[in-house]
Amino acid sequence: MNDSAAAPAPGQEAFEADVLVVGAGPVGLVTALLLARQALRVTVLERWPEPYPMPRAVSFDGESARILAAAGVGDVVGEFGESSRDYTWRNGEGKVLFHVDVEDVGRSGWPDSTSMYQPALEAALAARAAALPGLRILRGYEVVALTDHGDRVTATAAGPDGPTEFTASWIVGCDGANSFVRGAVDAGMKDFGFFNDWLTCDVVLHEPREFRPNNLQVCDPARPRTEVSAGPGHRRWEFMRIPGEPVEEFGRAENAWKLLALFGITPDNATLERHAVYTFQARYATEWRVGRVLLAGDAAHLMPPFAGQGMCSGFRDAANLAWKLGLVLRGRAGEALLDTYTTERRAHVQHAIGMSMDLGRVICQTDPKAARDRDAIMIATRERGLDRGGREPAVQQLTEGLLHRDADGRPIAPAGELGPQGRVSRDGAEGRLDEVLGTGFTLFTTVPVAELLDGHRLRTLAELGVRAVRLTPAGRPDTGGADTTVRDLAGTHLDQLARTGATALLTRPDFYVFGAAGDAAELARLVDALAAQLCVPDGSRG
Repeated sequence: MNDSAAAPAPGQEAFEADVLVVGAGPVGLVTALLLARQALRVTVLERWPEPYPMPRAVSFDGESARILAAAGVGDVVGEFGESSRDYTWRNGEGKVLFHVDVEDVGRSGWPDSTSMYQPALEAALAARAAALPGLRILRGYEVVALTDHGDRVTATAAGPDGPTEFTASWIVGCDGANSFVRGAVDAGMKDFGFFNDWLTCDVVLHEPREFRPNNLQVCDPARPRTEVSAGPGHRRWEFMRIPGEPVEEFGRAENAWKLLALFGITPDNATLERHAVYTFQARYATEWRVGRVLLAGDAAHLMPPFAGQGMCSGFRDAANLAWKLGLVLRGRAGEALLDTYTTERRAHVQHAIGMSMDLGRVICQTDPKAARDRDAIMIATRERGLDRGGREPAVQQLTEGLLHRDADGRPIAPAGELGPQGRVSRDGAEGRLDEVLGTGFTLFTTVPVAELLDGHRLRTLAELGVRAVRLTPAGRPDTGGADTTVRDLAGTHLDQLARTGATALLTRPDFYVFGAAGDAAELARLVDALAAQLCVPDGSRG
């Protein structure tokens, strides 16, 4: 079910959805897919009749790749993305300030960074959405009014044939930086007042060319500039506007070609697919849930591009929110669970914005003396072998929200860690963990779970949709039994248990660790803590 051909009649109440998603950009589509894959009814309202044909973001990290796979497009990543390979910073004289080689198989089982062509990504997401029952995308429908009735939400959209009213249990605003949804619920914004103008040039080369490094940041005070892969067959160059440079002249195509010539790019060897001046900002919504209305993606936060975390943060929003909404809608959790969405995601976004601004202050330096001082420090750091960071900069441990805690309310390690994804095998099938088992709450153990928990708690796990996975080393035969048994081919997940001294470890559907247990008594407390924090009614745990 897709596009306006399936739209309701004008003036009539529309399809009764579980969730309305406003905005069909990458974050809106991923949110809708993660919800619909839980057999929920989802309607996406998009104001523009056709998808935007030009790229904006150009990369995503390993955790985002895992989220995209959970949304159903893991098998076609190669059609819109490729490993970013490496990243180098140089100063204006060409000296290397920083270099990192991107891991092709990182913590999340995917490259730590993937360069991608955004229109192809969106096309893959839309194609997957078209194949899911209960999910429809209505294009050409601009939401102009919202009403929260306490037990449901209605949205009025101006459509091709007039106004139409849609009703749902919840609304998620993924409608971008100028979000109508955010304004309608009067969500406050924290603005850091950090911004710069950059000219973005998306280019298609006439002949294939290998770039070494594949991604380059030139920290030149005379003109900070960037050259990066933008997915298969595409490249991007970005140039900062120097103070005093007229904006209207800076954004002209003639100026774009003049600046591209610094890299040997001319109309003779390339096509300028798109050029635009962007003013990067740093701000986030103080509340991401107001009643039955929630915010995600650029509607909830904006950040400079220097850490590549804008779209990635939106994907994390989708992954965090979708499973929580699913539990609430199925009656397996209380609505208070959704308050943890704000506390968990806001903390992550604050970290990503801070990191992006810190990098921006280094990159955007236009004072020659300050730039020389910066260069000296970075070169000395590199020569001493201390520049080893940057491979997965946004992996930050959760400290708030739905986590196993001690009596003083502090998370008990390893609660809050981002769980790894290794290669496993089961019944002859081999691949990444999620490919072999699917996603959801997972209880990893080294012994049969029935030996650790009583019947009451086993029923609790079943009611919450928690699957028990018994890990065995590579080469050990299947032992059968009630648990799902998988061989941990590289020892990734067994190593995680060993490192934490755990017999069992419980991960959430967004891949973060809820908590671990060293023995049966600790595991019983862990299960009870999960049920209590989800606000599961006592009758459903009987």
